Amino acid sequence: MADAEKTIAMQEKILLPKQLFLDKERINLYCLHELFKGVAGIVRQRLLAQEAIDIPITAGMWGGSYLIADKDGRARTNVVRLYNIINLPQTSPLDDPAKFDRFICIYHETYREIFQTHGLEFVDPKWGEKVPYTNTVKPNITLQMWDKTKRVNYLRAFFVWNTGTWEESIIFDTIRNVKQMKELLDINHRPPHKSSEEYKFLLQDVLIIYHTLRAALTKDFLEHAEPIMAELLEKFLAGMHDDELIEEQFLKIYQSGIVYGFEEALEGTYKKAGLDIHMVEEWPTSNINRVPNELMEKLEPRLAETFANFKKNLEAKFQKSLLVPWRESKNLPA
Repeated sequence: MADAEKTIAMQEKILLPKQLFLDKERINLYCLHELFKGVAGIVRQRLLAQEAIDIPITAGMWGGSYLIADKDGRARTNVVRLYNIINLPQTSPLDDPAKFDRFICIYHETYREIFQTHGLEFVDPKWGEKVPYTNTVKPNITLQMWDKTKRVNYLRAFFVWNTGTWEESIIFDTIRNVKQMKELLDINHRPPHKSSEEYKFLLQDVLIIYHTLRAALTKDFLEHAEPIMAELLEKFLAGMHDDELIEEQFLKIYQSGIVYGFEEALEGTYKKAGLDIHMVEEWPTSNINRVPNELMEKLEPRLAETFANFKKNLEAKFQKSLLVPWRESKNLPA
């Protein structure tokens, strides 16, 4: 057996969810998260087998719909945009543009193959766009594909250039997200007029960041923000389609100064580490995905426990694991 084949044989067995739409209506977010982890494992094996490149890859879902899912991980709203965050080592053969393009081809081919088993047809891959407010030297890069079936709109992947756990990468990414949302929420400037769709995207991000950072927010800020965020969540769950309602919620968030509470939760702990969150683009590349221990201890448990609870509840409900071994020979879950 060749060395590459031996390495593959020694790797941990890849498990994938057998179903993504457990009730044939809404996505189960535990299953989506596990699917993204499984795809990363498959890509690693294929990259090794096809290109003799072996690199660690960690991955999971991006976007905070899992933070407000029901106890089984079922999305409480209709998820039509799938986001995947993927962490790669900074120094590897992927620094060669040709090898990186081959890696991306393996990734989008694997996406297409695996999601087909769940009734989604992802086509027209586009990649290479740099994500704003990420490291100037090693910016995040995106890959996007569109669903031919129209069941969802698209799948968008964010490739982050530093190894780290999924939890670390999600927490670190809040810095970028806060910087981006501040473009519309800076109370020192009159709020720019945007489309209802853009406002709605922003409001979704506000909810995501609020629930991600909640354990690190100050008591005074929580007392101020909780009624506002509870109302916003209620509006989203009821379905927020009216333009006037969307703009009204945006103005409430703008006037409340919510974004400054998010900055406060991040700024102090990073400052102790000698890092300025307002200059994240200029940090040394070694600090990509870095989360100070103080912040990690507050925020990581909820992220990890959320998916652990989904798994526990689903296994109790179905009396079995929803994950099954993936078999390369048939390109399908067993």
